[in-house]
Amino acid sequence: MRVPVRANGVDAGELQMMANVAIAREGIAEVERIIRPHIRRTPLIAVDGADFGLEGRDVRFKLELLQHGGSFKARGAFANLLTRDLPRAGVVAASGGNHGVAIAFAAMKLGVPAKIFVPSVASKEKTDRIRACGAELVIAGERYAEALAASEEWVAQSGAMAVHAYDQRETLLGQGTVGLEFEEQAPDLDTLLVAVGGGGLIGGVAAWYGGRIKIVGVEPEAAPTLANALRAGRPVDSEAGGIAADSLAPKRVGELMFPIAQNYVSSVVLVPDKAIEQAQIELWKVLRVATEPGGAAAFAALLSRRYEPASAERVGVLVCGGNTIAVDFARAKRLSSLG
Repeated sequence: MRVPVRANGVDAGELQMMANVAIAREGIAEVERIIRPHIRRTPLIAVDGADFGLEGRDVRFKLELLQHGGSFKARGAFANLLTRDLPRAGVVAASGGNHGVAIAFAAMKLGVPAKIFVPSVASKEKTDRIRACGAELVIAGERYAEALAASEEWVAQSGAMAVHAYDQRETLLGQGTVGLEFEEQAPDLDTLLVAVGGGGLIGGVAAWYGGRIKIVGVEPEAAPTLANALRAGRPVDSEAGGIAADSLAPKRVGELMFPIAQNYVSSVVLVPDKAIEQAQIELWKVLRVATEPGGAAAFAALLSRRYEPASAERVGVLVCGGNTIAVDFARAKRLSSLG
């Protein structure tokens, strides 16, 4: 028996309407209205590029790492749980970490049972947060694809509702609300740099802008999923390694986002792990923002000059995740007591 969630005034008629909404501006705006009471409107900060050695450039950072659960993923999580009929068995998700945290958080807030499958590469910070939200955690395999397969087996056994991390319409619509907010906060952008894993974030953001600005994808060299897909003309299996493997290294990008990327993503830039590490360091030094590797990847393209803007180009950067153990206050306290 399925028990529809009725939260935030979402009734059966609205659920049916949402089932027919395309991944485009109108659908994203409607989803934003539904999830607005449950998410944070994250801040945007304009920074003099000279602070990072990028003289003559102003950079607009959207600090989506301050979102519930530490990443943009909360948007897609609430979009799924608030616009789909939920079974009594609850929800299940496979995740490198951040999607699992987001689903666990949304399920906790809405009183829904949740079971999260993660690979062994998922960081302790993320697995601890999933457990803290009360979700059941299962370690399955070494990479995301193996965790996904295990979660699909559980769906078949339990009847729980699967929430895909990136290849699901509701997920894309939810992530697209980042673009809606970015445009409201910085309406004069020329270019927006967005990290790419499975493509839910860049797919949703690109669908919102619809070609009105330049959208540039940024991927680790060790996980060139979108770059390889665009080259092949379809999603294809790619390498899945590197420093950001727990957030930016699925085997391939999603089928739903791919035509959006073909139409609206201007280019994809690949960055080495060392550039991502340096971006993390600089964001901490200059802004006191502690990001996970995937959260710093978009800025790495600008900082390393793998993406070189034109002289008057107004550039935005999504800082999309902050679930990191880089800041360890307990350790700092222990060390200070020894001094």
